[in-house]
Amino acid sequence: MTGSMIGRVFNNRYQITECIGVGGMAEVYRAQDNVLGRVVAVKVMLPQYAADESFTKRFRQEAASAANLQSPYIVNVYDWGQDEGTYYIVMEFVRGSDLKTAINERGAINQRKVAEIGSQVCQALSVAHKQDIIHRDVKPQNIMVQPDGNVKVMDFGIARAKNSTADKTGSVLGTAHYISPEQAQGKDLTAASDIYSLGVVLYEAATGKLPFDGPDAVSVAMKQVSEQPLPPHEVKPDIDPNLEAIIMKAMAKNPAERFATAQDMRYVLNDFLAGRPVNLGGFTSAQTAVMGGVGMGAAPTAVIGSAGAMGAAGAMGGAGSTSVMPASGVGMGGARSSNGASHYRSSDGGKQGPNKKVIGIVVAIVAVIAIAGLAAFFALGGSGTGNPVPNVTGKTLDEATQLLEDAGFQVGNVSQRSDDKVEEGKVASQDPAAGTKREEGTRVNLVVSSGSSSVSVPDVTNMTADQARSELEKLGFKVQAGTAEYSDDVDKDRVARTDPAAGTSLPKGTVVTYYLSLGAEGTEVPNVVGSMEGAATTTLSNAGFNVTTERVYDDTAAKGTVLSQTPGAGEKLKDGGTVHLVISDGPDPATQEPEQVGIPNLVGWRVSDAKYQLESLGFQVYVAGGASDGDYVTSTSPSGAADEGSTITIYAESASTGGDGEAVEE
Repeated sequence: MTGSMIGRVFNNRYQITECIGVGGMAEVYRAQDNVLGRVVAVKVMLPQYAADESFTKRFRQEAASAANLQSPYIVNVYDWGQDEGTYYIVMEFVRGSDLKTAINERGAINQRKVAEIGSQVCQALSVAHKQDIIHRDVKPQNIMVQPDGNVKVMDFGIARAKNSTADKTGSVLGTAHYISPEQAQGKDLTAASDIYSLGVVLYEAATGKLPFDGPDAVSVAMKQVSEQPLPPHEVKPDIDPNLEAIIMKAMAKNPAERFATAQDMRYVLNDFLAGRPVNLGGFTSAQTAVMGGVGMGAAPTAVIGSAGAMGAAGAMGGAGSTSVMPASGVGMGGARSSNGASHYRSSDGGKQGPNKKVIGIVVAIVAVIAIAGLAAFFALGGSGTGNPVPNVTGKTLDEATQLLEDAGFQVGNVSQRSDDKVEEGKVASQDPAAGTKREEGTRVNLVVSSGSSSVSVPDVTNMTADQARSELEKLGFKVQAGTAEYSDDVDKDRVARTDPAAGTSLPKGTVVTYYLSLGAEGTEVPNVVGSMEGAATTTLSNAGFNVTTERVYDDTAAKGTVLSQTPGAGEKLKDGGTVHLVISDGPDPATQEPEQVGIPNLVGWRVSDAKYQLESLGFQVYVAGGASDGDYVTSTSPSGAADEGSTITIYAESASTGGDGEAVEE
């Protein structure tokens, strides 16, 4: 289909110029929007799926889902439709490359960049989740990295409203390397499923390696359910422990142990980026060996289908494609064959025995707990001597100094850091920790809060772009422009809104996007050119518009025909706006040749009858010599024919004389 699409124009508007991606169910093209004069991406469903109601329904679902999601980190959907049996979706054309390509080319990505990408994807997912839309196919192929470093999440081709009827099918859709355990098992999905997939994406971006791989999609899906990934530091030793802990929490097998929301995950990633303490509710990367609510040894019985992603440019098809899999009954123990017999046997003649791997894990868990207990014992001074260090957090420096000195300690190094939770000027942390036993005279180092690093986003509504940018940058925000949008309340080329919204508290350095107004969207003006004036006025009035008119001579259109309208058909105008019509007044008389009209032979007629006849033909009449109405016409001048409206002169003689001048008897 690829070659046949080049040059085609959809809906008399979108002209296909080149193919930029091929997937299992669709192809993506670069195109020119001939109405708005901009480059767009057009996703075209492959013809073999156009007759399948389930695929066309999903295609329409993608357009409806994505069109309602407004975020600087989500690819905009502009339009969709059907043209001669071909379904298409018109989207924002995003310059840059997908994250998968970046990983393939560079390997592991800078850890701060990984966290920034994760934070932006979390914001995009949060917008979708708030509308009860689960993406279901979060993967690096669906994350476009733009030249400015910001990302755009795309391809809501298999996104569905949470708990919708269509969602409760026996099939699993997704890409095996990135699907959550519950997705591989065909269970109902929640926002936590997208969080798991994002965790896998960040794992791959931070280490350059996938957490699970295999010869086929089935074996990969099986590992998603039954195996724990290697901790990232075993793949890339220099990875930051805090970033590792965030990734591994997102990838917890049990959805309840992941981040509660994408927004929560975003907050933690932002804390990491700002250098603040990362609070994961007691979770650390060391716990990854004992996490997960899914038993070991389970094997999905899913069979990968042939349908690929409807997907994004540069990321279509192959092992990374979105796949259709029948839901598997994955649980504890061995995978069963069709007759119910277990494929796993012990070495004692076929009797079931304890899994040595499980026993080893249990032993490891006990060891970890024991080590943790000993560490806690020593950390709390269980074997130490001396006096316990008082708790001075939340105190002013003077109060903390007094408390420490009264307990026999000295104040050591005092440093400052921003802290959103501790009031400025008060102790945020201490070392040694409160309760630890130390010898008298020990120095206690203090960190004093310099206040919150967060700043409230100002209200820049109705400002120009330059004014808004200046105001935001003055407070330490990074600023970018979003796609202009219609607003009933804000004038054109003024700021309609920001994302995040005014009043939101954010760390300095956070990107704030402003959106300029296109003015009120209004109602489309109907086409009345060619209609008669009365019908045109009625149509426009019924649509809520006022009408003004002007008339011009026109040789090509009948009198009363609408020659043109302003605004033109299809343009949008506020209710009560005025549409101006130009009406034909017919040909210009000054440019027309006079029409010749025949003059009848009126000799012998009474003058009164002759005058009536000539006037009825459109002539002016002059009676020569003062003849009376009863006299008889002797001749006319001119005779034969004359221009319409010209003057005809009548000559007559008295009724008392004949034509030869002699008297006529009564």
